[in-house]
Amino acid sequence: MCLEHSKESFCKNNVNKMKNTVWHHANVSRGLRNKQNHHKSFIIWFTGLSGSGKSTIAHAVENELFKQGCRTFVLDGDNVRHGLSSNLGFSEQDRKENIRRIGETAKLMVEAGIITLTAFISPYLQDRERVKNMMPQGDFIEIYCKATLDTCERRDVKGFYKKARAGKIKNYTGIDSPYETPVNPDLTLNTDDQTLKESLQAVLALLNRKSIL
Repeated sequence: MCLEHSKESFCKNNVNKMKNTVWHHANVSRGLRNKQNHHKSFIIWFTGLSGSGKSTIAHAVENELFKQGCRTFVLDGDNVRHGLSSNLGFSEQDRKENIRRIGETAKLMVEAGIITLTAFISPYLQDRERVKNMMPQGDFIEIYCKATLDTCERRDVKGFYKKARAGKIKNYTGIDSPYETPVNPDLTLNTDDQTLKESLQAVLALLNRKSIL
């Protein structure tokens, strides 16, 4: 839906583009790729404040799955900002667009037969739910990396919280921009206290319970 009058023409153009395009169904399906890979493809979506351990855990999980012979890839928030979303800022609308792009990218990667792990703050419930609804039931696994703001600020490896507190960075999640906690995630990792090994084991145990691997 277009909420701003200035976007009406943009939306109309998009509608016209949709009318003039036809979805092409590939001969090599996701199912065939999954069969060749000997595992299902799906999304593991890590969400949480900056400093909550999302990227560290995502890469640890990927390493373990890779050792098991799985085809994997991690979409990391900072890395994506260097390329796919390099033209976006950190306003609410830009954040939403960033997650939309990531969701569409992750969906394509799942179609390619890849277990796709994402590590993004993804602060808004609606945006995470939209990505979830893009995927068949069970193909989107939401993992909440739960850590207090105090913990995240103490870690602050990149120094972003310090800059945000000083007013040098605007719209920083947890400081002057909200984070909406997941309502019913598939797994909550209490990264205040859990070690990386414990978090890794918890994620692998979840995948085993779901009989995904």
